[in-house]
Amino acid sequence: MPRFSLPDLSLEGFRQRLASVDALPQLCVLGVVSGLITGGFMVGFRLLIDLGALAFMPGGDPEAFEGLSPQVRSALPILAVILVGVFLWRQPEKARKLGVGHVMERLTYHQGRFPLRNWLNQWWVGVVTVLGGLSAGREGPAIHLGAAASSGLGQQLRLPHNSLRVLVACGTAAGISASFNTPIAGVIFAMEVVMMEYTIAGFMPVILASTMGALVAQLVYGSEPAFQVPTVSLGSLSNLPWLVVTALVIGLLAGLFIHVARSEWIKGLPVWLRLSLVAVATAGVAWWYPEVQGIGYDSLSASLTGDLAVDVLLALVVAKLLLTAITVASGIPIGIIGPVLVIGAAAGALMGLLGGWIWPGRGADPGVYAMLGMAAMMGAVLQAPLAALMALLELTHNPNIILPGMLAVVVSGLTSRQLCRCDGFFISATRHGLHPLQQPLMQALSRVSVPAVMERSLERTPRMVTRERARALLTRNPIWVLIERSSDDKPVLALKAADLARWLMEAESEPRAEDGDGEGEDAELIDLLEIPGLRLELAPIHLQATLSEAFERLNDQAVDALYVEHGNRPKQKRISGIITRGAIERYYSLKE
Repeated sequence: MPRFSLPDLSLEGFRQRLASVDALPQLCVLGVVSGLITGGFMVGFRLLIDLGALAFMPGGDPEAFEGLSPQVRSALPILAVILVGVFLWRQPEKARKLGVGHVMERLTYHQGRFPLRNWLNQWWVGVVTVLGGLSAGREGPAIHLGAAASSGLGQQLRLPHNSLRVLVACGTAAGISASFNTPIAGVIFAMEVVMMEYTIAGFMPVILASTMGALVAQLVYGSEPAFQVPTVSLGSLSNLPWLVVTALVIGLLAGLFIHVARSEWIKGLPVWLRLSLVAVATAGVAWWYPEVQGIGYDSLSASLTGDLAVDVLLALVVAKLLLTAITVASGIPIGIIGPVLVIGAAAGALMGLLGGWIWPGRGADPGVYAMLGMAAMMGAVLQAPLAALMALLELTHNPNIILPGMLAVVVSGLTSRQLCRCDGFFISATRHGLHPLQQPLMQALSRVSVPAVMERSLERTPRMVTRERARALLTRNPIWVLIERSSDDKPVLALKAADLARWLMEAESEPRAEDGDGEGEDAELIDLLEIPGLRLELAPIHLQATLSEAFERLNDQAVDALYVEHGNRPKQKRISGIITRGAIERYYSLKE
């Protein structure tokens, strides 16, 4: 009778399956858990903001800066900057990195591993910047908190690094989904902006995470989107030429925003002067136009319904754009997605009003242009057209807006990219025109961890062995023989087992000289470094590492192979296998 074996349900078996590129069921399980965890943290973060608003905001509304006196609302950003300056700038520079940019840096150069200190800082900095009246959003903190929490789950379980990358995408999608109640836009944002790739193994767990994040948020806040959007329609196709002009203007605004946010002149100012500039500028504008403070969702909703005066719309376009960009350039970690949406909606509404003035009775409602402007600004700043379109669809619940939305997003994105020479806002470093996450080779190698490719058949031995010991090493048919050195400063070497077997056969076939003492040659010591054959100099790498990490380490250490260590404590580490440059190249060639 055939024997049926039960699947390995142990944690170690789970880790081994995740090391492979086709571990879709295991990744989907992680996606569900990640979405639930991130959704819980997002609810907690929003509750912190709501609790803070109860202390001093009218009606406990974190967006009600208009209800405060000019003195109070102007003092808030000064107080917020002082708190951030005192408590954040006293910490090392690496601890001050927060938000989406930090997520992408950790994903690019640290395989999605996040430091706890930055995560804890993100909680209070996110609350202070939003409630303190700075032009800041909550989506950047949400993405950081969700991505780091999901990655922390993988780190605690010691999962391979390729699965940590998927967990980062899951946390990102769930964070966006729980903030906006836009699960599809969360998925596209995670894959288009953060991961910069589209794979089935990546999409499915991210979709599950985004769904779970939205469900958790809806259990607490209901199923309504972040802000109310009226039913809108472009109407006559004669509005398309003016829509193109509107998208062109918004693309130029996006380019201005990115250039100011990346201003080397502002970054070169002393810290006290940069922080003072943000505090004074925000306080001065807030005295007259409190609509520029905070996230601005209330102003966005008002611009969609045509309830904002022209001067307020101008303040949102010019002042909020410059304040947000200067705050970023000054080094204060804020979320920009919310403010960018508000700026785009205000710019679109202004262009809609101008179009109605030029062509009375023929132009579409300014609310249409406001909604399209919101998507166009988001797509141009982030260089994420699909994420912007999905946000537009989910926020309007109107598929008829997609056609003009596609045109607006493409025109604004091209304008920002080609005329203003701007990459996506979060892409700060490129190589040959591509971010490291966009490199095809590194993308492919990052999806798999070393256990999926390494050679496990090996034997360890000291350098000097007897012939009897050498023959014993070969009884288990290893592929490699690891030669341990006398000190740690000498590299570990690997000898091809076939070469050792060949040498032994040749040595035994030679005629033996008579030994007067009667002692056999089996007791004679053999120097494995003197045997002719293929020997590789090895460097260590951890079992959790991805093939991209292994490839980079091979190049950095100028070796042809790595020995894979298993275990966290120095005295308990053991060697699990060998991974050669040829094995990595063969894997990539088969996957092309």
